[in-house]
Order: sequence, then structure tokens, then C-alpha cells
Amino acid sequence: MRADVQQCIEQIGNVIRGKEAQIELSLICLLARGHLLLEDLPGMGKTTLSQSLSKVLGLEFARIQFTSDLLPADMLGINIYEQSTNSFSFHPGPIFNQVVLADEINRASPKTQSALLEAMAERQVTIDGTTRDLPDPFFVIATQNPLHQSGTHPLPESQLDRFNMQLSLGYPDYESEKAMLLNDTHSCELQTVVDVQTLSQLQQQVEEVTVSDAILHYVLKLVNATRSSSDFPNALSPRAAKALVNTAKAAAFVNERNYVTPEDVQLVFGGVCEHRLRGQLLSQKSSSYSEHLLQQVDPLAA
Repeated sequence: MRADVQQCIEQIGNVIRGKEAQIELSLICLLARGHLLLEDLPGMGKTTLSQSLSKVLGLEFARIQFTSDLLPADMLGINIYEQSTNSFSFHPGPIFNQVVLADEINRASPKTQSALLEAMAERQVTIDGTTRDLPDPFFVIATQNPLHQSGTHPLPESQLDRFNMQLSLGYPDYESEKAMLLNDTHSCELQTVVDVQTLSQLQQQVEEVTVSDAILHYVLKLVNATRSSSDFPNALSPRAAKALVNTAKAAAFVNERNYVTPEDVQLVFGGVCEHRLRGQLLSQKSSSYSEHLLQQVDPLAA
């Protein structure tokens, strides 16, 4: 594994113990220029993970608490008339940060959800006819409570598809939780490991990772298997296939390779595809559709 990525994982691991795999996948998602959806019960460390990622990467961070009365303007910004200059001046909202935490996104109205997802897709916002670019890098981490909890507006499948990856932290193991209770993790001072310029260079290097025809064939077999079978509630879209390739390239890069292997695809497949396959059944923790699919498709078969 790359030394800088390993250092980031170790730094964040001092705050969120026992979740190295999820931290690694979060970094892979960022390197692939994607956006991340975290679904879990309250108090599992979703916000802490988001803040820790921004600190070790030296990125500007903003947290938006999504509530039922949150308006798009509260997030995007607004033009305000200045009487002294007889003109309007733009007051940017918290969306104009490099890492944006959309906390409890499924508690906001669909209108507000859509405003955020448009910014994610276009990496720009249009307010009163003026288009404004968002920062680069731009990384949205949205947290979502399980859909059985009250006051939630589930994200439709078309909006779930906008997130490159969906992860769940889950409960810590016994030893990790004991260490957390004995030590004040909030007192840990996180050091910046990678600055913004270096991060941009790393993202560009990820794009140069080679994907062979055999790997593309493997990805297409996985995607087409969801479209030709009734075993899956939702089929994978072309956007999902592209996200899978881009994220597998980031996984290969993290593991110091300039080419993608089937193991890279398998490493990220659950995070990239499970929420797309499951759709609004996301909160039901029954059998894993992604694991079932990986068992069905042999990467070595013609």
C-alpha cells in the first residue's frame, strides 16, 4: 500500500478504531473523484470519519445538518441586495467547500436533496442565472439514517446512483470499543498528511491507471448479469459500470499498481454496487446482492 495512504489510515484509525477497511475504501472513493454515502445508526462515527478525512488531507470542511425545513438556498447560497452599492452581492453557502458533510440527508425534503445531488453531478451550481464552479477537489459525504427510523425521506434509486460508494461503519469490536472508552479519541491531534495540490496530483495519476480488455470484460459480465436476471431488485446502470471501473483504478493505485486486477474490482464491488442493486431496500440487512453476484461471475471465464 502507498505510504501516504497508509499514513492517512493510521491517523484516522487513532480516532475511529477497528475500521481500517472502511477508512481505506473512503480514501479510494475520494481518489476516484466520487462521492460517499454512509448509512448507519446514529453515534457510529460517520461525522467523525468525515471530519478526520478533511483534516488529514488538508481540505476545507463544512457540515450541513439536513432537516425537514432546510431550503436549497441555505445550502447553495443567495444573492443579497446591498443598498450602499445599489447592487446584489453573492453570499456563498456551505456547499462551496472541498469536503461537504450532508448530515442525515434523508431527513430533508426531496427538493433540497435534489439541489445537492445536482451540485455533485455537475460540480457547479446555478443561482439566479449565474453558474458558479465548486472547489476542486469537491467531495460530498452524505450520512443516512436507516429508513425504518421516523422522519426520513428515502433517496430514490436515481439519486442513490449518484453516489460512487455506500459504506456502513457498524459497531466496533470489543477491543476497539474498550480502547475508545479508555482513551479520549477527541484529544488526538490529526496531522495533515497530503496537501490539496498533492491530492489533485494523486487523482490525476489514478486516471492514468491501465484497465485491460479482460478487466472491462469482467466488469461488463457483472453488469449484464444484473440486467438479465430477476435475482436483483435493480439492474446496474452504465453510470454504475463507469463508477466501478474508476473506483477499481483507485484501488489499484492505492496498492501501488498502475493496472487493475480482478481483485481490485472485487474489493470495491460491494461499496460501489450494493446500494444500487438494493435501491430503497438499502436498510434491509438480508443477503448481500453484490456477494451473490461475485460468486456467479467468474473473472477467468470467456
